[in-house]
Amino acid sequence: MAMPHSPTASETADGVREYLVAETPALLDRLSAWVSIPSVSADPDRRQDVIRSAHWLAGEMRDIGMTTQVWPTGDACAVYGESIVDPSAPTVLVYSHHDVRHAKAEEWRETEPFTPVQRDGRLYGRGASDAKGQALAHVWALRALESLGHTDRVNVRMLVEGEEEIGSPHLQDLLREHADEWACDLIVFSDTVQWKRDAPAPVTSMRGTVNATLTIFGPERDVHSGVAAGVTVNPATVLAEVIGRLHDDRGRIAVPGFYDDVAELSDRRRREFADLPVDADEWVRRTETRTVVGEKGFSLVERLWARPTIEVLSLLAGDPEGIARSVIPREAAATFSIRTVPDQRIPTVSDRLRAFVADVMPVGAEYTLDIDESLGMESYVSPEGPVLEALERSLERGFDAPVRGRMGNAGAGPADLLSRELRAPVYLLGTGLPEDHWHSSDESIDVSTLVSGTATIAHLWRELRSVTPP
Repeated sequence: MAMPHSPTASETADGVREYLVAETPALLDRLSAWVSIPSVSADPDRRQDVIRSAHWLAGEMRDIGMTTQVWPTGDACAVYGESIVDPSAPTVLVYSHHDVRHAKAEEWRETEPFTPVQRDGRLYGRGASDAKGQALAHVWALRALESLGHTDRVNVRMLVEGEEEIGSPHLQDLLREHADEWACDLIVFSDTVQWKRDAPAPVTSMRGTVNATLTIFGPERDVHSGVAAGVTVNPATVLAEVIGRLHDDRGRIAVPGFYDDVAELSDRRRREFADLPVDADEWVRRTETRTVVGEKGFSLVERLWARPTIEVLSLLAGDPEGIARSVIPREAAATFSIRTVPDQRIPTVSDRLRAFVADVMPVGAEYTLDIDESLGMESYVSPEGPVLEALERSLERGFDAPVRGRMGNAGAGPADLLSRELRAPVYLLGTGLPEDHWHSSDESIDVSTLVSGTATIAHLWRELRSVTPP
């Protein structure tokens, strides 16, 4: 397996990268052990595995001297740990998660989902990148500093929850219960990606998200397509019509008022995006997405990070599997993922979608539209200032490459919730890459990026020692 590059003279000044390169086999061994625990929070049969995953992480935290606690949250557990070196120093709270998405084993080619393997500079397995690798990077950054005797750092608290992949339903209650004891000067959110392994860039914004399910009802039961064809509401056809009206021919969302609250991109933000080394053909190759589509008039990365979207995640009608019965189905359903951007708010977006569906629904069709706003996550933008500048310096040292531009995060997470409940700004720092195949088959993490990200974290803890958060 390809190993991370040897440290340069500038990197060996504090020994961080040298230490991590030497310890990479041990790091991958521990990550492999964790990935082998199938902590799928959405699967009731995996409840004990999610709990086991939490206790495994708590053990790793204790092994580097952190004080730890495991908190039950519904059917899962959140892990909390802290390492206080100086009560007068700034305190950072790290957020990540240890639960993972369901994996369809039949679609995996490199390995079974929970049988991690190392190949061609990558570690394959569900959760290797999203987000066990990212959480473990923080543990190993502290291990490196401790082993090298670097005590000139911030105090670190870690909160690694076990329900992120199901919408963090108990996170708000957990934060409110422990807000005083988890007080911090700033939050580092580690459930994001870097742009490229050799082109680090700080993530300074995150889109919001809310999911919706639209169900169309036709006949009271499935009916013979010949007997009732032409005179019966076909819910599959109606659903297709509604979906077809969601976007116009320029790729814009056709829901009236949907863009009313979308913040215009500033010239500065456009320049930050433009400074990134973006190649559309390379993006398609890395992500295996075949082509680039979307809203006309905006660049690839502007569409990814600064424009709202509505995507269809699933469609169900009739007999998608098994032997066909030649019937008009009694119902058809689709689930949607809605991604929001500043200054949109989920309740407003939800109301506009409800009005749109009601307006375009054909006469005679009955339907339900369920939008779970309670699990929605608002978008977030990190504040400018010395913390962000310290993050950029740390990225350059950790990756041994200049920072070029700033990026956003196309996905969502509870950054806004964390900031509101703990009254602290959030900064985004991940060790994944777009080609890591989160939520898909053959998920993996690039070893070089993992090591560089871990080194970045170690440098950041020392950089922040003398920085006053906003």
